[in-house]
Amino acid sequence: MLCYTSHSPAETEAFAAELAQKLPRGTVLAFRGGLGAGKTTFTRGLARGLGSESEVSSPTFALVHEYESNPPLYHFDMYRISTMDDLYSTGFFDYLENGGILAIEWSENIEAALPEDTVYVTIRQDGPETRTILVEGGAF
Repeated sequence: MLCYTSHSPAETEAFAAELAQKLPRGTVLAFRGGLGAGKTTFTRGLARGLGSESEVSSPTFALVHEYESNPPLYHFDMYRISTMDDLYSTGFFDYLENGGILAIEWSENIEAALPEDTVYVTIRQDGPETRTILVEGGAF
């Protein structure tokens, strides 16, 4: 398990960029944390760490954003997913086979469909800018 205290969005991004360098292809990252916790900020750092120059934003309405990087990064928002049919419609299971990194916001909604070796990233708000980030599961 890794535990990191971030004091700003820039620190959160830097931590995620460093972590991205350690992730093997096919890693599934399941985020836990409330609205505004920093899940998209963390994903922005992952994208940068994987070499993407794309603008990272929350995929709330699109459900998934794809970022060109090495390996590719697939950013999901499962907030509105409540059934297996909904999950299938996102293409989630196809993405699992692509060898990219999957970053999943609101992963609680698809808990039963997550792979056994999923890496859980819990982001807890401790203040206006301070976050405690726990990374556990998989190789951590």
